Parts: sequence; structure tokens; C-alpha cells
Amino acid sequence: METNIELFDLVVIGAGPAGLSAAIEARRFGLTVALLDEQQRVGGQIYRAIEDASEQRRKVLGPDYVAGAELAKAFSSCGAVHVAGAAVWNVDRDKTVSYLQDGRGKTVQGRGIVIASGAMERPFPIPGWTLPGVMGAGAAQILYKTSGAIPTEPVVIAGCGPLLLLLTQQYLDAGVKVKALVQTTGTDDYLRAAPHLLGALRGWNDLAKGARMLKKIRAHGVETYTGASAFAVEGMERAEAFAFTHKGKRRHIPSSLVLLHQGVVPNTQLSWALRAGHRWDDRQLCWIPLTDGYGQIDDTGIYIAGDSRGIVGAKASASQGRLAALDIARRLQKVDTSAGRQRETELSAAFRKQVQIRPFLDALYHPREAHRIPADEKVIVCRCEEVTAGQIRKYVEVGCLGPNQTKAFGRCGMGPCQGRLCGLTVTEVIANERKTSPQDVGYYRIRPPIKPITLGELANLEP
Repeated sequence: METNIELFDLVVIGAGPAGLSAAIEARRFGLTVALLDEQQRVGGQIYRAIEDASEQRRKVLGPDYVAGAELAKAFSSCGAVHVAGAAVWNVDRDKTVSYLQDGRGKTVQGRGIVIASGAMERPFPIPGWTLPGVMGAGAAQILYKTSGAIPTEPVVIAGCGPLLLLLTQQYLDAGVKVKALVQTTGTDDYLRAAPHLLGALRGWNDLAKGARMLKKIRAHGVETYTGASAFAVEGMERAEAFAFTHKGKRRHIPSSLVLLHQGVVPNTQLSWALRAGHRWDDRQLCWIPLTDGYGQIDDTGIYIAGDSRGIVGAKASASQGRLAALDIARRLQKVDTSAGRQRETELSAAFRKQVQIRPFLDALYHPREAHRIPADEKVIVCRCEEVTAGQIRKYVEVGCLGPNQTKAFGRCGMGPCQGRLCGLTVTEVIANERKTSPQDVGYYRIRPPIKPITLGELANLEP
């Protein structure tokens, strides 16, 4: 059967900072570009709904969010094709991208591909984390960005990471009553981060922002706890209270809404499906795809940029996207050698400056082992198939060596999320039980479709 797949110089997957920047940079050198994104509007998670946000919402979300408006504007005028509502379910090494749009399966091909699928919240498997009334702080922030939705009842925000302080401040500015801010970050974390302080001071502006947020939160009279541990959400049918240990004392805060967060991790589903090599990163406690300095997988012409390549933040993600596009333009001989070298020098210098604070943040906001590897055997790890930590440990007892085998033992990782929500936890639980490293244990063998697709949609695949 003859096919008529549209061909572009560059196909970008994801419309966050890295994807938008890659598209803009590629157009700068005259490349034809198609950008595919699951949302109807550009922005990704960080700049979600930036083009539609009201003045009040922009004011609450702050200047870092508003900065996305300029990026969105630059993209809209750069001449790239924006394919909205496109759920990518497969990428082949021949650089063919398969996606769903309006109930139909479609394909597009690029001479180069940039995967900028971003990050997702790290799992937080503690007792009660699956109860109604418990959700991720990042998900709560997306609700506000998208529609202005905020809690109508007092909320407890708990965990670690810069987003915890940011969301607390944003909620306070939006009129939400924050009952308590409970942080795991304590003295040990500051001591671990101390060797990286010099690099962090070079990014003093980011440190100053954090200090200002904390000062504002305290000025609002929010109960603040640091160095907390042993988190649990209590309740029978839904969340009723948040429990934790602070300074040796067990505390309970009544609340029907608990927002949990302990950082974000790369969304690596596509890179795993492409059979890229991955390494376990002990600093960020997640899988990192193996690429060259520009983000290219092997010698495929397929690149990864932004937080899907390792958590670096919005500004550094944009620089990575531009560097990937620049290298693709060079491969396609669309850029003068001297001009390309000068542009790379500029972008590389900007990137190094943007990630100076990262080692400090990674050390300071190191998620606690007890909140990643549940000791309570009844804690659900795989939410889709309701597989508990205790069941996974029993699988290991009878010979299960890695995540792939848990599928055969109890369907772990075989639900609609395809292991996104449980993959890291399953790897760490097995590694802990086997007393070996996560690198030795490995990860799920991810296969297409990356996103659920019906037989009808597959039958409607456009030739």
C-alpha cells in the first residue's frame, strides 16, 4: 500500500520550554518544523495555559510563569506547524512519529526528531496516598493554571522540593487557607547540600526567591514543620487527617485535602520504547537516558531535550532544546560552520549558568528513602492493578529479579499508565529487597502504544 506521510526537517514532541525553543531555533535556520503536543495550547506543564491566563492568574503564578508568554508568542510567529491535541503513541528509529488526533491515527516523519516530553511528579507511596482527597501538588498547580480551580477548604501541603514553597505562596495569594506546610527537609539535608553552596551562590537570584517565599509563608501564619518524617494519610473512605513525626513526636493534622510532592523525575517512556540506553542516577534517584552532548540517542537523529533528559529546570530546558535544534540544522547542512560554532558557544554558556544551582537543589531536596520504598507491606505501589509493596517483596522471594517479571507475577505495570506511576518504586523496592543497585534491577520493557489506542483508532490510521 502506498503511503503519503508528511515529511519535515524537524518533528518536535512536546510544547514546553524545550520543545518550543527547539522549534523556534530550527526555524531560525530555515528548517521546516512540526510540533506535536497533547494539549490544545502550547506551554507544557510549566507554562500551562499561558496564552489564556487571566491577569489575576498571571499575578498569582508570578513572573517565572509569565515569562512563558514571550516564548509562546515567539513560537506562534516563527512559522512552525503546531499540531494540537496530538497524543504520540509511538516513535520509530526511522524517525516516523505515530499519534492520535480527533479519534484518528496519524503519522508524520522528520529528518530529525526532538523529544521534549518533560517531567512528571515522583511517586509518593505512603500509607493512604491513594485515598480520595490526596493528590500531587504539581497536579493541583496545573488545575489552577488551566482553569483557576482552587481548594475551597483548608489544605495541608507536604513533602520536599522548590514547588512545595512555590505552590504554598501561590495558594496564599489566591486566597486559599493553607493549614500546614510539612517539609521533610532538615539539618541533615542542609549538611549534605553544603558542599554545593558555592555553585548555588552563583545562582543567587534563585536562592533569594526561595527565601522570599518562605518569609511570605511565615508572615501568613502558616504552621510550618521542617525535618518531618514517617508520613501517612489517615482515613477510611477518604482523607481525614495527615500524620507525621516531628522532633520525635507523632502529630496529626485534621484535613480532607492533602497535597503531596517530593520532586519531579524525567518522563522516559519514549526513550525506553526507542531502546535507548539508560543509567540510574543516584543524585536525582531516577533513570536518565544516555545521549551525546546535544541530546542525541546513539547516531539516530533522534534527540532528547529538557527535563525528559534529566531534571534541569525551565530555562536550562530551553537551552537544551535550542542546542538540539542547532545540531540537527548542522547535520542537515543548513547552518554556516562559523555561525554554528558561535551560536553553540552562546547557548552552552547560558546552559552552564542555568544549572549551577542544580547540584545544591538535588542534594537539599533528596527524597527520603521511607517515602520512596514503603516499609508498610499494605501500601499500594501499582495503582492501576492495586499491587502492594508486600506483594512485590513476595515476588522477589520466589525468584522475581526485576520489574518485567512482576508483570507475570501480578500484572504490576500493565495498567493504563503503562508503569509511569509505579516504575521507579517497583525498581527501588526490588533493589532494596535483593540488596543490589537499581541499575542491576532495571526497568520495565516499554513497548508501543505509549498511550492507550483503540482498535478502531488503529484501523483509522491515515495512510
